[in-house]
Amino acid sequence: MREDARRVRLMEIIRERSFKDNVEITLASGRKSNFYFNMKPTMLHPEGAGLLAELVLDALVEAKPDFIGGLEMGAVPIVSWTTAASFLRGAPVSAFFVRKKAKDHGAKLLVEGLAPGETLQGKRVVIVEDVTTTGESALKAVEAVREAGGQIMRVVTLIDRQEGAQETMKAAELPFTAIFKAAEFRTKA
Repeated sequence: MREDARRVRLMEIIRERSFKDNVEITLASGRKSNFYFNMKPTMLHPEGAGLLAELVLDALVEAKPDFIGGLEMGAVPIVSWTTAASFLRGAPVSAFFVRKKAKDHGAKLLVEGLAPGETLQGKRVVIVEDVTTTGESALKAVEAVREAGGQIMRVVTLIDRQEGAQETMKAAELPFTAIFKAAEFRTKA
């Protein structure tokens, strides 16, 4: 399937399963909005997950990461199917996720998914997110990776709501890629 065809089909799936317009909703950032993306129904759909994995992998090519990861909960499905797809493409990229708060029991880890003895120290990392509004959630993951010694190559989001994330990433001197932008969904009937 050509890239254009993949994007077109994925937009159909997102519109059907994950996008709501003309609603009143409060976002995780606390902002009020009249449109909403809940990407989990698309991320957990067989075709949606497959198409998203392909497009995320395409967005990673230039960064050449050793790892992809992001903040729970939105990044968990993304890193899961993207790491599997990277193996199938013959260019494996390992994955992890960052807890919003370290567990108070067990290993008490903030960064999860690394094997015993494995670290992010000196590794090239891409942070992924499902939906980005201001970019502050992605910066929490960036901070955790930097504290673990990783080098942030890029932040990739499935959907940029276009409400400040681009500016936040620019101020933080982080390359930012959006697979889709909210305007692509809001301007079409």
